This record gives sequence, C-alpha cells and structure tokens, in this order.
Amino acid sequence: MSSVKPTVLSSLADRLAKGDTLLSAWCGLPDPSIAGVLAQEGFDAVTLDMQHGPITLGEVIRAIPLINAAGKPALARIAVGEFQNVSKLFDAGVSGVIAPMINTMDDARRLAAYAKYPPLGERSWGSYGGLGASGLDANSYLKAANRFSMTFAMIETREAMAILDDILALEGIDALFVGPSDLSIALSGGALVNASAKEVDEALRHIVARASAVNKPVAFYAATAERAKEGVEMGARLVTVMSDSGFLRTAAQAALNVVRG
Repeated sequence: MSSVKPTVLSSLADRLAKGDTLLSAWCGLPDPSIAGVLAQEGFDAVTLDMQHGPITLGEVIRAIPLINAAGKPALARIAVGEFQNVSKLFDAGVSGVIAPMINTMDDARRLAAYAKYPPLGERSWGSYGGLGASGLDANSYLKAANRFSMTFAMIETREAMAILDDILALEGIDALFVGPSDLSIALSGGALVNASAKEVDEALRHIVARASAVNKPVAFYAATAERAKEGVEMGARLVTVMSDSGFLRTAAQAALNVVRG
C-alpha cells in the first residue's frame, strides 16, 4: 500500500487493494448532470461510457468533477482503439480507464503505455483535474499516479481469453473487465447474444480465478440488478449496476404500473 494520504482519486485503487467489492453506476447519456445525480446515490463509483453511449469526451470531462465532488471515483470507457484518450482522461481526473477489445498483447501494451508515466509507460505530463483531485504536489503525483490511475483491459473475445495470463502478467495492466454480451457472441461463434449464458458464467469464473492468482481484480458489466448480484457472487470485485437509461426506463415503468394499476 502507498503511504500517500487517501483521496477520492486514489480510493478506487485503495479499496480494491484492500479486497473490497465495489458497485458502480453506468452512464452513457450525454448530460454531465446525470452522472452527478447518480454519484449522490449509494454507488461506490460512477462509470462513463464512450464506446456505445452517445456521451462524448468533452461531456465526460465535464462530468468527472461532479462525480469527484460527491466523493466518488470516476471511471471512463474509451471507444475501441482510442488509446490517445487514455492519458487525457487521467489528466481530467478519472481513477480508472476501461479499454474494450483488448485482443492482442500490442493492444494491452498500448493501453499501459498511455496510462503510465515513465519509466513504466509513455504518459506525457499535463494533468490538471487529476493533479488537483489527488491533493499532491506535482512530483508526488508523478511518483504515485501509476498506482492509482488504474487500467482495465476488457476481455470479451476468444482471442483475449487465449492470452489471458499474458495480459495479466503485463506490468501496467491493473485489472480486467469482462464484457458479457460480446463474450457471449464470441463463445457462441456469432450465433447469439446472451449476457447471462452458462458459457459466460464459466468464462467469468475462469477469468476471476486466473486474475486472483496474480492479485488483480476483475470487473463485470451487468444490465440488471439481479445480474449484478450474480457477478458479485461469481467473484467480480467491481460490478456495474444497470445504466442511466435503464434506471429511467425501470422507474418509468414502475410509476406507470402504480398509477394505472
């Protein structure tokens, strides 16, 4: 553990290192205030999705301080291959970056390079939100940031499963993130999408076992609260719970059911 005083920025890494299990909100809608509202609830973190959600980099950067102001760490998922945004997100104050479709060791190395300062990586200096949220001076931040700026490599294909141990062994990859829908497509040979398929559960348990052997946590996307609970039971240490649009639909349906009987 680091001797650096814990802050909102380091809380994600600190709590995962202690063995805690965290629940995160998931946001894809573009208004930053939505992430700010969810950060005020009982979630341990808030994740912003730029891969499939309509939220843009600029909107994510505006949402990050709202999340951090609520005392919660922010995570963000980049679009496939957009590694140039990794350091930009850490500069803005996220505590973790999720990179989808890490299917080769070159993908994993690029993620690590953009996320970590030298000599481990190639991140260039320019942090503003991250530096401010850290409570550190510039040189202390430089020394500590590689630990609490967490990288999550997404495992969602047969190719990624085949090199799972190699990805886990790469210095600069801090955690794995299982994408169950794409993994179900891959494991079924493109036959169907079923995020709760038996094969997905088996893969998640295998990934958790391999990651636990090297003391790295596994995160898991869950589209429902019930599936989130199952993810926790299968050993995932960071589990997303539904999504902002999912919450809206669920609440709207519940309210209409009450009114209309």
